Amino acid sequence: MTNTHCPYCSLQCGMTLTAAGGARAALEVQAWPEFPVNEGALCRKGWTAAGLRGHRERLTTPLVRDLATGELRATGWDEALDLVAGQLSAMRSEHGPDSVAVFGGGGLTNEKAYQLGKFARVALGTSQIDYNGRWCMSSAASAGNKAFGIDRGLPFPLADIEQTDVLVLVGSNLAETMPPAARHLDRLRERGGRVVVIDPRRTSTADRADQFLQPVPGTDLALALGLLHLLEASGAVDEEYVAARTVGFDDVRRSVAGWWPERVERVTGVAAGELRELADLLASSERVMVLTARGAEQHSQGTDTVLAWINVALALGMCGKEHAGYGCLTGQGNGQGGREHGQKADQLPGYRMIDDPEARAHVAAVWGVQPESLPGRGRSAYELLDALGTTGGPKALLVFGSNIVVSAPNATHVTQRLNDLDLLVVADMVLSETAAMADVVFPVTQWAEESGTMTNLEGRVILRERAAAPPAGVRSDLDVIAGLATRLDSPVGFSVEPEEIFAELGRASAGGKADYAGIDYARIRAEHGVFWPCPTAAHPGTPRMFADSFATSDGLARFHAVGHVGAAEQPCSDYPVHLTTGRVLSQYQSGAQTRRVRELPDNGPFVEMHPMLADRIGVIDGQSVRIATRRGQLLAPARVVPTIRPDTVFVPFHWVGANRLTNDALDPSSRMPEFKVCAAVLTAVPVSVTTSGVVPEVVGA
Repeated sequence: MTNTHCPYCSLQCGMTLTAAGGARAALEVQAWPEFPVNEGALCRKGWTAAGLRGHRERLTTPLVRDLATGELRATGWDEALDLVAGQLSAMRSEHGPDSVAVFGGGGLTNEKAYQLGKFARVALGTSQIDYNGRWCMSSAASAGNKAFGIDRGLPFPLADIEQTDVLVLVGSNLAETMPPAARHLDRLRERGGRVVVIDPRRTSTADRADQFLQPVPGTDLALALGLLHLLEASGAVDEEYVAARTVGFDDVRRSVAGWWPERVERVTGVAAGELRELADLLASSERVMVLTARGAEQHSQGTDTVLAWINVALALGMCGKEHAGYGCLTGQGNGQGGREHGQKADQLPGYRMIDDPEARAHVAAVWGVQPESLPGRGRSAYELLDALGTTGGPKALLVFGSNIVVSAPNATHVTQRLNDLDLLVVADMVLSETAAMADVVFPVTQWAEESGTMTNLEGRVILRERAAAPPAGVRSDLDVIAGLATRLDSPVGFSVEPEEIFAELGRASAGGKADYAGIDYARIRAEHGVFWPCPTAAHPGTPRMFADSFATSDGLARFHAVGHVGAAEQPCSDYPVHLTTGRVLSQYQSGAQTRRVRELPDNGPFVEMHPMLADRIGVIDGQSVRIATRRGQLLAPARVVPTIRPDTVFVPFHWVGANRLTNDALDPSSRMPEFKVCAAVLTAVPVSVTTSGVVPEVVGA
């Protein structure tokens, strides 16, 4: 019996795995009530997380593409590693180190993320590394750094939600994306607190709300501006707090002066009366908590949108106050830790910036190399993919823990970029859509077959314990990295032992914003996780931040005056409706894992629309509809519901197709693509009537 954590979302729920025996050495998932984040509760994905153990599609041998047939064939580890290392060496010699790129994932352990960043910069010498977490909460990270001087998704434990007076959820479907966390909403309401949900769709989270606001996609920023306008006009701003703990409010005060409620209503579609009701609620409450998620952040103005909501929390004097303030609900399992230790193009371990000379010197000393040998800042995730195979762009790409073909915006274009590579290498446990395109595929361990740390949405560093041996022929990503580094004549060695790597990570992060120096495996086990920053073994960790000061040079939080511009692509006569994307309860991310778990429903993509829109285009529930944007199209069944705005449609992104539609416009600060809104057009696909009812002529993606 092994206490460990779920492989999916950023809650990192505790669970116990027990060997169930049988030919495939199955694992049984059981509750771990002592772990405080979920108290033994799991969602359907968590309860079935061991479903890939022994799956028939599990990869157990390296694959290489046969030049004669064009098909992938099985091979040995030495041949595969030698082939990749040889081609990488040749490319670097002929075209320079930046001809090779690395793409990581927000589901990798801290140890893997750390080693991947080190591998790219030391063994390969390339600046071209980024990861799919850039598409998760980078806008919130950018805003947090600007406002508070630090990026930690939640600067307080998740359970603090229960003790606030008003919780405002902006762009979050908490009840479906992380169901065990929804109990906090229920407990908050039971003790008399209020929940406010802001979302273009009335989700199961909105059903738990006391007030629900349904704005046009891409207008959350304008809503925040109008809310602060009302708070300022009513005298609800905590002037004493603003004067003592912040700078920059005068500019913000002026910037919101023109955002009267009727103007906000014209932009957002939210009635002026509803906005006034929310402002009155916040003004009369002692403790207010604002949480944003991808619905507010995955926009070309995502950073400014988050800053606008941070401005609201700061103006009310809530940031640093117990059971109040601003936070971001991280999405991916290690979306927090994954970007702290070197996967991002602009960062070194400990959340040090790569162009900071002191940061370079510190990390280089830990690694045993010269600071000047480290490359500089590289391209962000989408810009990196967009440059693949182009003149001056990378000619080879190594992918760890990401399914780019499904998850990238404007995915048809990105897939073409992958086709233009001279070498694509993918490390995965199954033949994902991206792995199927690769020249070399390395079969790697899944979460239950390895140990390593993750950092959940609270900044709590937790330990996933190995519960079972991997299938014969399967190795860890750490083995792949070390094997390639050796063959590339890396100037330093690469360990494959997670605990040893974590100790090195602690030394590399020491003194940085995300300081793990005081954390080790034994302490994590004893304390059920340790909150960073934790600079020494004697330090208690930091569950709550900002009580006395912010992580800025003068300890003061920064207001930022921001303006609403709107989505990069607005509806027009050719593309008259808003398209937004998101998750469904039974699937996770690109679906590479969950779509292979038999117990999880997999009905494929659908197009959710309002009955008024369905009537206008002549579609009935279940009938196939063609949805198109300027980048691509998708055929899927219509799901006609009254819970979405009539001017908006929703498509889940767990299958190939949804991200062929999405816009690759980028936020100028975070480089986040605008996944959450673009212009679309819908066309009904004719149906045939049978004795059993209406049957779509075309279904699926």
